Amino acid sequence: MTTLVFDIETIPDVDSGRRIYNLEGLTDREVAEVMFIKRRQDTGGNSDFLRHHLHRIIAISVVLATRDKLNVWSLGEAASGEAELIQRFFEGVEKYTPVLVSWNGHGFDLPVLHYRALLHGVASPRYWETGEDDQAFRWNNYLSRYHKRHTDLMDIISGYEYRAVAPLNEIAGMLGFPGKMGMDGGRVWDCYQNGEIEAIRNYCETDVLNTYLIYLRYEKIRGRYSESEHHRECERLKQMLRGAGRAHLHEFLRIWDCVAP
Repeated sequence: MTTLVFDIETIPDVDSGRRIYNLEGLTDREVAEVMFIKRRQDTGGNSDFLRHHLHRIIAISVVLATRDKLNVWSLGEAASGEAELIQRFFEGVEKYTPVLVSWNGHGFDLPVLHYRALLHGVASPRYWETGEDDQAFRWNNYLSRYHKRHTDLMDIISGYEYRAVAPLNEIAGMLGFPGKMGMDGGRVWDCYQNGEIEAIRNYCETDVLNTYLIYLRYEKIRGRYSESEHHRECERLKQMLRGAGRAHLHEFLRIWDCVAP
């Protein structure tokens, strides 16, 4: 079985904002501020978090786990455009038909990917399959909330109860994992404007590592891993991080070793 843990980072889609709100002549920063203001108006001042279709993807990070392979990376390059990132993500689905694993993927990441694939015309027949051509997908596909081909850990662990959901960072901390390391989603737009795309990609990679560690624990509590098998998979991840040769991954490992109970 192939497991693909994924996470995305986004910024305001200022191009769509200009078209939708007739904001020609304004800078990207000014357009984004108008979009935030309009969102606050829509929510009665409770939130300026933009609706899904107004997010532009700037990073997609993944952990790919098979019996023989384990790796973490960000798709494309720092200079890659959104269409290329989305194309690479869905090419992975087409190639491996993996179990997708996320934290709040049903609520955010996948709907955003849907809208952006629609915008760029990125095809992925395997992902959209629901049983018309492959009967195996009738009862287990990527789109249905209660199917396991996409395992949204936040959804499942909360019992699909919105009042019981928890942030990834807090669950990671509760379990002795590193959690956020000096950045959070609220800083991504500012970091992007400052040209810090590599920092954003690194941050996204630490998020998928936290998600993967929670997934390993989830597999243990549902009886898919014994205590020794769970320990083996954690050690396999540590070995991969030691050999990665990247500072943020070494720091993730250092913090994990320090805070683990």
